[in-house]
Amino acid sequence: MNQLLMLLLGLLLLSGPAQAHGGEDHGAANAAAPAGATSFSVAALSEKFEVLLRYDPLEGGEPAHLRLFLSDYATNAPVTGAKLTLTNPEDKNLKWAVTEQEPGVYLVEGEFPANQPYSFALNIVAGSRADLLLLQGVRVGEKLPAAELPPTAAPGLFSSWKTILALVGAFALGIVLTVLLMRRRRAVSPTPASAIYENRA
Repeated sequence: MNQLLMLLLGLLLLSGPAQAHGGEDHGAANAAAPAGATSFSVAALSEKFEVLLRYDPLEGGEPAHLRLFLSDYATNAPVTGAKLTLTNPEDKNLKWAVTEQEPGVYLVEGEFPANQPYSFALNIVAGSRADLLLLQGVRVGEKLPAAELPPTAAPGLFSSWKTILALVGAFALGIVLTVLLMRRRRAVSPTPASAIYENRA
């Protein structure tokens, strides 16, 4: 009986760490992958200006709305009242309307004809300063990476055979301990003395 008890204890010790191991994440690539972003963006800079173009997922043949942030390179101050002209090297016929929404923030509206990468040649005239910047990598037709779900606190109760083995071992161990305790009680408890009858007549 003692050998059976030791065997069951050994099974529990082996299955316990294996059960905890199931919640670990070995996907190092997942940790480095960008996920959960809410928009795409491309940037460019020169000795005069910094430009950031931000946009939601775009589809070819549908109206496109992009936000362009224009700032001074030296001071990072927003550049207001700039005249911006955008053209696409991939298609010279595309037309874009630019409207300043707030200081340094411009709304760019137009339409991409197809789902493919595009780039913008941006001509900037702001007061006495002028510059030409290239914004590459506008990905039309591409979806945002899905946000990763937070890891669950623990795997499901019956998610693996190791969990079931641990439960069965714990149940069997409980039965064995109960049997051992019952036998010990019987061995320790005094047996009632036999009644002695004397015939004193």
